[in-house]
Amino acid sequence: MANSNEISALKASFRGALSTAATLQSMQSAIESLDAAGEISVESLEELARVTAAHSVASAALRGLVETMIERRRQRGG
Repeated sequence: MANSNEISALKASFRGALSTAATLQSMQSAIESLDAAGEISVESLEELARVTAAHSVASAALRGLVETMIERRRQRGG
């Protein structure tokens, strides 16, 4: 039988990873337009560090949940 809490957690975790990915994507034009010979501000780097850390945490949480779900199904034989 499906665990509705597990499925709800999967959906929420997936949405979190997509949200942080969207935030990264919103920074794409600013990153792509950087001049290779230019400078980037500390503030911009701090923002990029914050966003990438959030994405890393969200992605790791999603991966951990999926791995737990896989293991639970293997133990049940399904």
